[in-house]
Amino acid sequence: MSDQPSTVHRVGDDMEVTLHFTLKLEDGTVVDSTRDKQPATFQVGDGNLPPGFEAPLQGLAEGDTGSYQIGPEHAFGQHNPQNVQLLKRDDFEDVEPEVGTVMSFADAAGGELPGVIASLDGEQVEVDFNHPLAGRTLTFEVEVIKVRPATTH
Repeated sequence: MSDQPSTVHRVGDDMEVTLHFTLKLEDGTVVDSTRDKQPATFQVGDGNLPPGFEAPLQGLAEGDTGSYQIGPEHAFGQHNPQNVQLLKRDDFEDVEPEVGTVMSFADAAGGELPGVIASLDGEQVEVDFNHPLAGRTLTFEVEVIKVRPATTH
C-alpha cells in the first residue's frame, strides 16, 4: 500500500502549479530561469504567465517535464514599430540617456512603462516601448514540481 494520494492532479483551470522553468532565445541564450532559485508558483489563468506559456502545460502532472517552442504571437507579441517613440533629449531631466538602458516612463494613465533607449541622434532620443522579447521565438523548458487545487482566500 503506497501513501501516495489516489488522485493525480493535472495542470488545468483552478489549479495551483509549482514548477521550475528556463526561458531561452533561439540561440540557446538563457533569458530567465528558476533553476538557481525558488521554483515559480502560480494559479492557472491568474495572468502571471502569458496564455501561450500556460497552454502547453495543460494536462501535465507532478514530475512531468517538457520543452516547448513559443512563437512571438503566443509569447510577448510581435515587435510593433508604433511602440518606438522619438522623444526630445530635454525630456530627460537629470538623466543622460544611454543606448541599451531600460528606463521607466509614465504612461497616459500615470502608470509605469519601461522603455529601452534604442538610439540617440542629436536632440532626439529613440525609445522602444516594445517588450524586450517581442518578436522572439522562445524555448520554454519546464519541470512540474507540484499541482494542486488552488485555494481561494
